[in-house]
Amino acid sequence: MMRSMTGYGRREAAWTGGSVAAELRSVNHRFCEVVMRLPKSLSASEDDLKRTIQRRCARGRIELTVSLIGNREGEKSLSLDRALARQYHRLLRGLQRDLRLGGTIDVALLAGLRDLVAVVERPLEDRQLKRIVRRLVGGALSDLDAMRRREGDALARDMRVRMRMIRDETNSVSARAPLVVQDYFDRMKARVEKLVGADIPLELGRLNQELAQYADRCDLTEELTRLSSHLTQFEAALKGRGPVGRTLDFLLQEMGREVNTIGSKANDAAIAVHVVKIKGELEKIREQVQNIE
Repeated sequence: MMRSMTGYGRREAAWTGGSVAAELRSVNHRFCEVVMRLPKSLSASEDDLKRTIQRRCARGRIELTVSLIGNREGEKSLSLDRALARQYHRLLRGLQRDLRLGGTIDVALLAGLRDLVAVVERPLEDRQLKRIVRRLVGGALSDLDAMRRREGDALARDMRVRMRMIRDETNSVSARAPLVVQDYFDRMKARVEKLVGADIPLELGRLNQELAQYADRCDLTEELTRLSSHLTQFEAALKGRGPVGRTLDFLLQEMGREVNTIGSKANDAAIAVHVVKIKGELEKIREQVQNIE
């Protein structure tokens, strides 16, 4: 089943007096780009989680956010640098003697000096949390994938309808194409006869041969054959199970080239109407394909 690149998934579970949540968002992108927003305590799991996502998503910009709700990420404590305190004390005592200063060097004075007391945050190391997050990310990926599949199925249905419309217009062009060649031949022959004049004998066999070769320039058989082949390949790709977005985009480009050539070679008002309709449908499909994985 074809998948869109747009989706959302979220899972949440209780953990240590609060909860932990994993949220995934996916939008269009040419390649597979994974953006992680994790608590510090889970930074070591970043590569593993990224690989898990990349195994399930071939294209798209996927953002993973893991949040600890109602929990402090780590415990904080105070640290005293005793060696630095002793150095401060010796230096201050020496300064007091040299300058013959009074007063006392007490705890209050030392506590105000820089870097003696620091707040240290000890990151939370919890293997259970890592296991829970891996499970939540797996569940969120399933939700994301289900949404991407539903949207991909809707896009595929819309594109099949438009493909049928393009088929109908192409068949109309195919029916008209032989008449265009014959009409071109007849007009060119009448023009040559008028220019030459009735008094001058013509080699009709040679004239018809030359005009036939010239009229062949507006023959659309090759372009219509290639266009039909591209339509068949596109319809087959819509049934594919793997990532097909780039294949569909390439086929649309090729179809666009063939349709442009048909319009320029035919130089026919009736065919021009069909060409305009085909181009309109191709453009609408192209907008849809930009969201296909």
